[in-house]
Amino acid sequence: MSARLGLVALLVRDYDAAIAFFTAALRFALVEDTDRGGGKRWVVVAPRGGGAGLLLARAIGAEQQAQIGNQGGGRVFLFLETDDFDAQFAHMRSHGVEFLETPREEAYGKVVVFRDLCGNKWDLLQRTSR
Repeated sequence: MSARLGLVALLVRDYDAAIAFFTAALRFALVEDTDRGGGKRWVVVAPRGGGAGLLLARAIGAEQQAQIGNQGGGRVFLFLETDDFDAQFAHMRSHGVEFLETPREEAYGKVVVFRDLCGNKWDLLQRTSR
């Protein structure tokens, strides 16, 4: 028996703005965008290299809206791994991604913290070893 993480729900303000950010700035693929009626959509984006996808969930109501951008409680919440850190960093910077520091070398690889369009913190990471 095996299991894998398929999707992570990420609260967003607007479907189309989130699709634009993830597909342009982070180079994710739009996997699915299905109308569910009543203004709801099933929107999935995923890194082109594989791994879990993100279900972009438009926040409904004050409680969900209050969590937009803080799903990790102020900590880095998601980790985007790349095999070409410098190219990915340059691409993201050219698309206006907000970086919270300069890239740094750690024992595990090259890393920099950035925010997505909603304010969630991510690591962009190129591992040196596993």
